[in-house]
Amino acid sequence: MPFKLGTKTIQLDTPFTHNDIQYPANWIRLASEADKSAIGLVWEADAVRADDRFYWDGNINNPKALEDVTETINEKEYTTKGLKSNLITQIKYTAGTILAPTDWMVVRKAERNIAIPASTAEYRASVVAKVDELEAAISAVTTVEQLIALDLSFPEVK
Repeated sequence: MPFKLGTKTIQLDTPFTHNDIQYPANWIRLASEADKSAIGLVWEADAVRADDRFYWDGNINNPKALEDVTETINEKEYTTKGLKSNLITQIKYTAGTILAPTDWMVVRKAERNIAIPASTAEYRASVVAKVDELEAAISAVTTVEQLIALDLSFPEVK
């Protein structure tokens, strides 16, 4: 955790000199807030890194593309999936994983006409409906900030 003394950064447990006074490495740990304030030493919070899922190099000023980007290189087309496509793929994968434990009931119904329990059918329908809802919401966003703000949670497993 860095401290600032004017324009100079002072690291914890590092000796420093200010106004021709030498301070030992442990001075910041031992000094009171009043002592630190008296010489103009202030704590500066570390910069918060932007979420790498949405920004390049943790830089909030460098968001990843929302939409797919297609470019031609040496007469061959390449498509880089955007955040929306990747997130929709992830949502569908998650839904498939959630539904997998009850897939056998659907197969049993199709093969032998044995009813799926109502609670299971309702839960599966709620998961499918949630996927449709999330896909529409993801498709509608126009900024990375809107995408980040989406609630991407699924119905609780019963």
